Amino acid sequence: MATRPQHQIVETPTEARQGELGPSVAALLTVSTGLAILILGVIWFVFFRT
Repeated sequence: MATRPQHQIVETPTEARQGELGPSVAALLTVSTGLAILILGVIWFVFFRT
């Protein structure tokens, strides 16, 4: 990380980005959303079914 004389931090686009979106992130989001829907469905079926 380089610093200019005015104490500003200068980073390359790769250094500034740091996070990567990829198949693992999409899979995690899909699985966690599916599990949340499943759990809420089970709770609704057990407690609120009439």
